[in-house]
Amino acid sequence: MLKPDLPSLNDQEGEQVPEGLPALVDGHVHLFPPDIFSALWTWFDENAWPIRYRMPASEVLEYLLSRGVGHVVALQYAHKPRISRMLNRFMAKTCSRFHGRVTGLAAVFPGEKDADEILREAFESGLKGVKLHAHVHCFDMNSEEMNQVYAVCEAERKPLVIHAGREPKSEAYRRDPYRICSAEKLKRVLQEFPGLRVCVPHLGFDEISAYRKLVARFDNLWLDTTMMLSEYFPLKEPIELERYRIDRIMYGSDFPNIPYAWDRELRWVKRAGLRSESLEWLLHKSCSEFFDVKI
Repeated sequence: MLKPDLPSLNDQEGEQVPEGLPALVDGHVHLFPPDIFSALWTWFDENAWPIRYRMPASEVLEYLLSRGVGHVVALQYAHKPRISRMLNRFMAKTCSRFHGRVTGLAAVFPGEKDADEILREAFESGLKGVKLHAHVHCFDMNSEEMNQVYAVCEAERKPLVIHAGREPKSEAYRRDPYRICSAEKLKRVLQEFPGLRVCVPHLGFDEISAYRKLVARFDNLWLDTTMMLSEYFPLKEPIELERYRIDRIMYGSDFPNIPYAWDRELRWVKRAGLRSESLEWLLHKSCSEFFDVKI
């Protein structure tokens, strides 16, 4: 659970992606305009952990790409209605500066006026999918407004990244994530929209076992590892990636909104002793397939 006294870890950071790892796609990086980034940092200071990397969007991308990350998937979300178009213009413009090395996702607030039109406009501008965050948007995953988003993404063949795990929760959220998020709710989405590609971040924290079973069953579900390899949160069970359907697991950093070194999880991956094929799926092949990224 998020709380104001979560620590910042002063671990040493590397200057490059750890030697010996295969090509790397970071499937979970956050970009926002300056005023929203600033508000987000304040929220984390008050309700979670101190964010270690406070830099504008272009510097976020330059930082990762200059350190050996081959491609970045950039995520955003609209925390209220009527800002989605502004966010999508910002994302498209930012990504265009990096000559094919950044894939940007669209924002929409479920249920807002013209949500389907907002998404189609975003896709026409070059954005390659959608990011939603149940804790922030406070939606019921099986509601009509969510079905509208699922249907557009399925019809347009665009992937959806959705924070559907119940953790990390916070008393600062307007609704209890345990009431609106669950692996069972997501299973209904996967069944009702079989052509929709869905990625759930954080391995579905805290229902990690349930999501591991879901990803083995459904061909339209992926998971990302964001923050779950950092040994930052206490977990009920160790993460054993070789037990997963590895072609559906992708690496993501959550950069820059993290309280530890940017490469902390990559160093964990290098120590984990994964087979070379598993490393390739984890670090670039799974993400490339999900987002249709060429590296």
